[in-house]
Amino acid sequence: MKRSPVVLGIESSCDETGAGIVRDGRLLGHAVASSMDEHARYGGVVPEIAARAHVHAAGPVVRAALDQAGLALRDIDAVAVTTGPGLSGALQVGLASAKTLAYSLGVPLYGVHHLAGHVAADTLEHGPLPNPCVVLVVSGGHTSLLLVRDLARDPVVHLGDTLDDAAGECFDKAARILGLPYPGGPAVDRAARAGDPAAVAFPRPLTGPGDDPYAFSFSGLKTAAARWAEAHRAAGRELPVADGAAALQEAVADVLTRKAVAACTDHGVSTLVVVGGVAANSRVRALAEARCDAAGVELRVPPLRLCTDNGAMIAAVGDLLVRAGAAPAPLDVSVDPSAPLEYAALHPVARTKPRTAAVA
Repeated sequence: MKRSPVVLGIESSCDETGAGIVRDGRLLGHAVASSMDEHARYGGVVPEIAARAHVHAAGPVVRAALDQAGLALRDIDAVAVTTGPGLSGALQVGLASAKTLAYSLGVPLYGVHHLAGHVAADTLEHGPLPNPCVVLVVSGGHTSLLLVRDLARDPVVHLGDTLDDAAGECFDKAARILGLPYPGGPAVDRAARAGDPAAVAFPRPLTGPGDDPYAFSFSGLKTAAARWAEAHRAAGRELPVADGAAALQEAVADVLTRKAVAACTDHGVSTLVVVGGVAANSRVRALAEARCDAAGVELRVPPLRLCTDNGAMIAAVGDLLVRAGAAPAPLDVSVDPSAPLEYAALHPVARTKPRTAAVA
């Protein structure tokens, strides 16, 4: 009996170099190397440093993932790689590694959208995605509400996206304002544990009756945090960092979960999937769970290790594409640093004919 294909996934869109191995929707092994410490002194990711770190880490993370899976390179049947969006130089390193492996092994190559990877990450923990489901993708560079059917075959429907700063970007910038270290999301989450979320009346952007019910905007929230901190410092008062962090986190979690659950209710969808780095935030997870329970909506959130960027999520998309019979990418496929999320595959030849289905 012929065994199911083994898919190697490679992720290098930002400051994490990841490799993962998936077969039939099951994660066999994965490894991640982060250059975050090298960027921390600059308060954000430096593209040249990230690309150089990927060059050094690509080989070791692939070997580590193979070792964890108990496999050798000869056991790989397909290679999937992030081709966008992301930092151009960083993406190029991952793609070059993936092309080299695919060509030398004589196996097909798939170019994958980074955000589709985040969506697919949940399948490694909870199985196939319900069709349809609403997905909240929330990370350092992206905040989107999506209607997802068959991720490998059908187009992804954008219900709403951020108009400016993403939620994770808001956390990073606000953390700097509060004097907290980079990366801001985990730092705000830690500081908020000792604070009062009701201590500061931060705004809830785009939640008024005339606003787009599914769009996001966090630039004004970041500015409100800056004005609040400036007022304290101008008056010579000590900045209550824990209260500021707790109130900011509450505002972000409130907006994200309010709109996500509303999208499920409005479209008659019974499952909400929350993915991306900010899905690791404790308050986002807790409030999403409470609101989903109240609305009768099933909540699915990947485990913490699969929320941030990793190669397992890219392998998961590749595995779905292989099982759907999608055509592989040509070996001259290139990166697209600003690619919109329309399909899971970023090379048109891989797209199977979408199946039409009315929105429930």
